[in-house]
This record gives sequence, C-alpha cells and structure tokens, in this order.
Amino acid sequence: MATPKLDAIGAEAVEIAAQALADVTLPGQVGEHVRVEAGPDRLVNHVFECTMPGYRGWHWVATLARAPRAKTATVCETMLMPGEGALLAPEWEPWSKRLRPSDVGVDDELPFIAQDERLDQAFEQPAREENDEDAAATWEIGLGRKRVLNRIGRQMAATRWDEGEFGPRAISVRGREENAAGQCSACGFLLQIAGSLRQAFGVCSNEWSPADGRVVSLGYGCGAHSETDPEQGRDTPEEHVVLDEMKVDFIDRGEEEEPAQEPAQESEQESERESSQEPASESAQESVSAEGREGKDESPEKAEKAGDSADA
Repeated sequence: MATPKLDAIGAEAVEIAAQALADVTLPGQVGEHVRVEAGPDRLVNHVFECTMPGYRGWHWVATLARAPRAKTATVCETMLMPGEGALLAPEWEPWSKRLRPSDVGVDDELPFIAQDERLDQAFEQPAREENDEDAAATWEIGLGRKRVLNRIGRQMAATRWDEGEFGPRAISVRGREENAAGQCSACGFLLQIAGSLRQAFGVCSNEWSPADGRVVSLGYGCGAHSETDPEQGRDTPEEHVVLDEMKVDFIDRGEEEEPAQEPAQESEQESERESSQEPASESAQESVSAEGREGKDESPEKAEKAGDSADA
C-alpha cells in the first residue's frame, strides 16, 4: 500500500487546528503542536500535546480536509487519542470474570447460573412421611435437591482445599516448627464428611485449633492434636518464656543460723580478748605485792607485842 502524500495546504493550517481544539476544551488543556500526519484524500491530522491532569501520554488530534482545487482546509473532527506510554484503563471484562469469592459478602446475592459446570441435575424425591428413617440416606445421594455437585465440582473443591491454608503438612519427629506434631487423620476432634471427599478431608471441632470449624485435609496437623505427647513435644524456646513479675513467692526459712566466722575475724576477736585480759592480770599482781609489803612492815611490831605478852 502506497504511503499517502501530505497535503501542503492542510499541513500549514496549524492555527485552524489549534482554534478548533480551543473551541471544545477548557483553557490550558491543549499544549504545543507535536506533529502532522498525512491521511488519504487530502486529509491531515494535527497532533497537539494534552496537558490535562491524569492524561499522561495522551494527545489532542484535529483532522482537517481540503476539497479539490480549494485554497483553504476545513475542520472535520477533533478527538483525544492515547499515545505511546499512555495511561489506559484495563480491558473491560464482564462481572462474572471480575468478581472474586472474597468480594462476596454474607448479604450479597449472586445471580442464578442455569448451566453451571459444577452441578448436575438430581433425582426427584418422592413424597415421604415425617418419621422417614431413610431421609438422611436419600439426602446424601441427592434426593430432594434440584442439583447436586458433580465430578468436576468435587475436583475443584478438593484442589482448592488441598492447596489452601489447611492443606497437608509434613510430620517431623524432631519437632521442627514448620512441621506438624500429628495429622488430623489420627485426631479425635476430626468430624467426617459425607460423600467421596471423606477419604481426604474432614471438619475440625477443636476450639483450641486454628482450623476449628474449617474443612481440613487428613494430612493437616497442628499443636492441638488430641494425641500429642508432651514428653515428645517441642522444647519451648527461651524467647517464648513468660515471666510473672507480679506474683511474690514467700519462703519460710525458719530460724537462720549464725554464719560461720571467718578465720580473720576469729583472730581479731582472740587478740581483743588477750589485750583485755592483760591489764587485769597486772592489777592483780600489783595488789598481791602490796599486801606482801604491808605484811613485811607489820611483822616487827607484832613480834614485839608477842614478846611483851610472854614476859607478863
């Protein structure tokens, strides 16, 4: 295909294109002239920069045309077109593809899907009495419901549960934190479900488990297992130890014995006792010597008195 020839008169009509864009925009929304593009049959596109906030990479375009043997160009149309790197809205998708399960609330109502690939038509339920012993069995096989889950629906549910938060976990006898201490298949709190999925899944009924009231895989496990052996459990790491600083423990120690004196203290006490006894012994010796001296002084007088009494 041949490249269209640029019309000279239309290419020079920049002011006409700018005035046409100014008539359909607000002041300050049209920027500088960027380029001229040639079109077929004397059509010319004048491209201007778009300065509106939020329209990065967009351009204003004014299309001009010239009639045969005419001396001036006229305006055909004006438009806002995205350029390279322009900010565009995502491709439109119907609500059935945009909606996610997490977007649906408790009170939200979904439209009816007549041809759901996950469901099949169920059997008709004949009229039954109030005390029908086979009511539970007939309900399990689908009698009494218009549609039941088919093989595709069961596979989708099993895959979603198996890859979810409560899917299978590995067991480690060494008590690693990333592994389970015991699986749900051997837990007493597991409630079995009906149908073929009971071979791989159940419902947890332990209020201490993070999976309480949830559908769990038989290979899942947690620390709230009914048969967890505390002797073989994991060692509690030191960073998880909680110290109770508000409680005070009272200990009855009875009469405390006097602590044994150290040898240095005993030697000091003995030296103090010896120093206190030395002055007492010296005073006793002085008193004895004084009495002896007095006795010696009185002995001549006593002798003279004894001699006088003998002469008489």
